[in-house]
Amino acid sequence: MHNLIMFAILGVKRMLPNHVKEIRESLLLSKAELARKADVSPLTITRIERGYPCRMETMRKIILALGFKLTDKVDVFPEQ
Repeated sequence: MHNLIMFAILGVKRMLPNHVKEIRESLLLSKAELARKADVSPLTITRIERGYPCRMETMRKIILALGFKLTDKVDVFPEQ
């Protein structure tokens, strides 16, 4: 219930599932390590793994930091 209130306040319409956490864990990377590689904050990684939307530039950084090509975007962010 708390998340629904937060989404309403922030204007977030829905969560966007992705595979960032599964891929990160399969690579044995911590959130902090991925954040460093992607040049974003660890909090950003946490939010994205929870399904919060992010900017296209942030998605690009994460895709590359995970070792994927940009053309493999759907393997990391399937619904975006």
